[in-house]
Order: sequence, then structure tokens, then C-alpha cells
Amino acid sequence: MNVRYYLPLFLMLSSTVVSDDRISIDLRGGGRVTGTVLTEKPDALFVDLGHDVVRLPKDQILKRQKFTGSEVASTTTSATVSEDDMDGFYKTGGMDGKSVRQLVDQFGEGVISIDTPSGKGSGFLLNSDGYAITNQHVIAGETRISATLYKKNPSGALQRVRVEEVEILAMNPLMDLALIRLPKREDLTYKPCSLSVDELAAGDGVFAIGNPLGLERSVSQGIVSTRNRNFDGLVYLQTDAAINPGNSGGPLFNLKGEVVGVTNMKATSGDNLGFAIPIRYVKDFLRNRDAFGYDKTNPNAGYRYMDAPRRVKPAVVSSKSVEGRSGL
Repeated sequence: MNVRYYLPLFLMLSSTVVSDDRISIDLRGGGRVTGTVLTEKPDALFVDLGHDVVRLPKDQILKRQKFTGSEVASTTTSATVSEDDMDGFYKTGGMDGKSVRQLVDQFGEGVISIDTPSGKGSGFLLNSDGYAITNQHVIAGETRISATLYKKNPSGALQRVRVEEVEILAMNPLMDLALIRLPKREDLTYKPCSLSVDELAAGDGVFAIGNPLGLERSVSQGIVSTRNRNFDGLVYLQTDAAINPGNSGGPLFNLKGEVVGVTNMKATSGDNLGFAIPIRYVKDFLRNRDAFGYDKTNPNAGYRYMDAPRRVKPAVVSSKSVEGRSGL
């Protein structure tokens, strides 16, 4: 971790103390520091430890909360340090103390339906520019992709908004992930989902939003059955939340409303055996998206993105036998 130390006097002369309250900061890798925040920058916190001042990169901070002596108050969570990641490409942070109904109401507009000529899947928005995640198998080989958003009207009811000409940007068949982009529209604002920074444990509550069997905007709730189910060398989240065809590519949320996985498969021979791609794989895919970039004009890209064939009337052939030929 890139932690830099500075002379307290130098920093205090050029910065303003944000708060006199001491806070406890949990770091990735299990570390924890306690001190007073001197200043907060877009990418880092500068914390006075009493004998040194330390610079803490925000991408290394899991949680910060008020320090109360021998105890640490638990009312503040990672939502406090919700920040843009990858220069704003996606966001992290959720909300504590909310019911599933409230979380669906708060974050559900970021879930979209993916429509292709051969079927329907799900996905979720990453940012306000229309970038979204879905499964590779939902869009692989398709000729036309559209998306349906579910926006609230002034009365609070959901209204379906269809967006055509969705673009494929990157695909990773091994991880079964795809990055797509919905075109910008002046009359439409994209409301993204937030990605989780916390690790899940077996027994943690989760819920899924998607389009199982084409039943749009279905919500199912359950727990994490195990966080490290191995299939073909990749680790998946196993959940007993109902997952069915049509959920593919949709988000699996924790009880803060953060996306913890991408639902992509289920066991057909049993009940309540659903699986999701962990969010850490999604972040790795996004960081390296250039390596999986999709070029529809390159015949060597591994995929062909072609126009759908025109529909023509079938030829009418006589059923009578003709000399030298047999009828159809």
C-alpha cells in the first residue's frame, strides 16, 4: 500500500483540520489507523496520528468511523467514504439500516433489461454515461441489442423506457462478462448502481433484481450460501435467492444496496442453487477492459457482429414430381 508520511508542522500550516474528532480507519489487508483528519483530498485523506501525519489513498480505505475510546461506533459504514473509482467509471458505497423494499426503491433504477432477437437478459448501469455490465452469454453472437430502463414518473410508478442501438465494448467469455454502452439521450438520465468494497461471508443477506423467464423487475431475496464455490477454476458466490433464465447479467445486491455479484447460472437439478460472479472479477475486467475490447469490424476478433438477415417469403414449390426431379 502506498502510504506516505509528512511532517505534521508542514501539513498543518498548509491545511485546515476537517474535524477535531478522532476516527478509526479500516484499510484493505486488515490494517487500522486512528487519528484526526487534517484534510481530505479527492484521492486521499491526511490523518494526524499524533506523532506523524500519514497520507491514506482512498482506494485503500474500506471503512472509517468515529473513535470513542475503547469502542468504535458502528453507525458509520463504508457509505461514508463512498467515492468514485477508476476516475469515476463506477461508484462504491451503499446505505445501512434500510429494508430491501427501500433499497430496491433507491437503487433499482440502475437495473436494466437486455433484449436481443433470441431472448432477454438483465444488466446494470455503472455510470451516468450509459456504460453497463451484463453476461457475455446474453449478447454473444447477437445482431441487435436494446435495453429497457424502468424510470419513476412523477406519481412514483415505474415507466418502461426502451433504448435502441446498444453498443458492445468488451467481452470476456471466460469470466462471462460483457461491457456495453447505452447511447446518450437528452431526455434520459442514467442512474447507476454502486459496487461493493466489502467481502461477503456465508449467511450474509442478499437480493437479486432481474427478469426471470421474462418476468420483468422481479426481486428475490436470500443469503450467501457460500462465497467461494469453484467451477472450472473460477470462484463464484452461491446463493439461495431465486435465480432463473432471464436473471443472467443482473446484479446481486447486499443489504446496503451495493452490487456484490453478477448472476449468471443456476443448478437445474436442485432448488435455490444460484450462482453469481463476484464483484472483484467485475472490477478486474473493467480495469483491463482494453484487453477485451470488441471490434465489430475486425473479422479476427472472435465474434461477428452482423446485420440480421432480411425476411423473405419462402419459395413455393410444387409437390408434383417432375421428370428428373423430386418434389419437396
